Amino acid sequence: MNILGISAFYHDSAACLVRDGELIAAAQEERFSRKKHDYRFPRQAIEYCLAEGGIKPADLDHVAFYDKPLLKFERLLETYLAYAPIGFKSFLKGLPLWLRQKLHLPREMDRGLQGQYKGRFVFTEHHESHAASAFFPSPFEEAAILTLDGVGEWATAAWGAGRGNKIELSHELRFPHSLGLLYSAFTYFTGFRVNSGEYKLMGLAPYGDPVYKDVILDKLIDLKEDGSFHMDMSYFNYCQGLTMTGPKFDALFGGPPRRAEGPMTQREMDIAASIQDVTEEIMLRAARHVRAQTGLDNLVLAGGVALNCVGNGRILREAGYDQVWIQPAAGDAGGALGAALFVWHQLLDKPRTVNGVNDLQRGSLLGPRFSNDQIKTYLDGVGARYHFFEREDELVETVADDIASEKVIGHMHGRMEFGPRALGSRSILGDARSSKMQSVMNLKIKFRESFRPFAPCVLREDVDEWFEMRPNEDSPYMLLVADVREAKRLPLDRQLKSLTGVDRLLKVVRSTVPAITHVDYSARVQTVDPERHGRVHALIKCFKKKTGCPVVVNTSFNIRGEPIVCTPEHAYRCFMATNMDVLVLEDFVLYKEEQPEAEQHEINEYMSQFNLD
Repeated sequence: MNILGISAFYHDSAACLVRDGELIAAAQEERFSRKKHDYRFPRQAIEYCLAEGGIKPADLDHVAFYDKPLLKFERLLETYLAYAPIGFKSFLKGLPLWLRQKLHLPREMDRGLQGQYKGRFVFTEHHESHAASAFFPSPFEEAAILTLDGVGEWATAAWGAGRGNKIELSHELRFPHSLGLLYSAFTYFTGFRVNSGEYKLMGLAPYGDPVYKDVILDKLIDLKEDGSFHMDMSYFNYCQGLTMTGPKFDALFGGPPRRAEGPMTQREMDIAASIQDVTEEIMLRAARHVRAQTGLDNLVLAGGVALNCVGNGRILREAGYDQVWIQPAAGDAGGALGAALFVWHQLLDKPRTVNGVNDLQRGSLLGPRFSNDQIKTYLDGVGARYHFFEREDELVETVADDIASEKVIGHMHGRMEFGPRALGSRSILGDARSSKMQSVMNLKIKFRESFRPFAPCVLREDVDEWFEMRPNEDSPYMLLVADVREAKRLPLDRQLKSLTGVDRLLKVVRSTVPAITHVDYSARVQTVDPERHGRVHALIKCFKKKTGCPVVVNTSFNIRGEPIVCTPEHAYRCFMATNMDVLVLEDFVLYKEEQPEAEQHEINEYMSQFNLD
């Protein structure tokens, strides 16, 4: 039985194909359209999923959409009426899309499936989709469920339990009181883009001190012991206006929002630290409350807030659960996966088999892959110069040497990742031991803000030696933050006290793996194992044999403002447009200096843009 799940029209449209309960394919529309966070109907993602499954729209048994648009429109209308006439401009801005597409989803889906699908459409509730995406692929027979995001129809958070092949959500927090929207308000105020810059705010937090934490708790929210809260909406503008915050918010934090791309001051760093602390406190209180109410030892998480890996790490360490599993595509994209699995298990009552150890997400490697023949045809067509390796061990040996020589590697191998994190298949890799790698990657490869940290990719068998984690602790989806082990840290230079802001990261070597050690010694850890990450595991194992270090830098294969690469063409263009040294496309290895028309790309405009001279 073939079930297609779809998410669309809000943030990160996606499609997922489930066959007899097995995840066959899933991908975000942005990877094909090259429009970051593409919210449009995911026609290309659907085409890919159907092609991967070897079927046509007529072969689908069910098509599920990840929320209920009529309920969401009800919220929009009620919110407008509550604030009328103040919110009329905001209401008019959103109304055309609703009248054109969102209120006519069956028509849009029928069009997207070329009129070939003759069955009924299923609409699940937004947080049901999140909950299903969290529990059904998890390795647990039973688990507590916690979903946290901006807003679905009315719910902004929900909790309950999953047992066997069923989930039940018993409690919810409702709009406008929302942890996701609270965090997004601070994202907006510190000058980042809402719905895409939240992870930048999280990365900025360690540079500041939480001096505004009490202000947030005293003025903005009334936080309860169970993690629920009530927001004072007089400080916010997202219900009635086109911005997230209002004049009272400005006055509370000493002035207007930071201008996008404007200078980063200590105020923004302290604000980031403060809201991050508050967010972690809310996440912890909610997780502990759910643990106490359900009595369950395992927890699953989804919703956009579940991408806050610092908060996730604290839940794992402090909330009292044995294990925590987080949906890799925790945001709206994962709703497509959740909707499809909800139909299979919850509605059709199909059984679910787990072993308590391995999840059913297949490493979240659910996107397209490309053959050597396809890659060769493309490379020959653009006149690229390459080396082809018949033997995997020879390629691994060569690339490990390149990483050890501080070369920056673009790596494309196997199926593309589903979700916002690059997990080795569409990654840029580098030497974590290099004191200059963090700056080189940010400014010469990614063309992004220099304060942004990079994540370590570490052999799972070595994770507890290098990070404050349990032996063989699984973190394959880069969704947990842990500190670098004390034994791997270095004594700090006296001059640290005189440094402020970004200089505290760029000019101080904190550990034996400085490229992945953030200013507070934290790291967003990804573990790799031979079952899910064959090539990358072999590569790091070879690197360890040469250097004694089982850790490399892993960041997404893209530049600032672009989605992660999908095809050989995307990868080659990114390689040529940056100062990347090496490109690996399956069994082909390309070196920048050997390419025709290769050039050094200057980034002075980026440095001046962020005042990083």
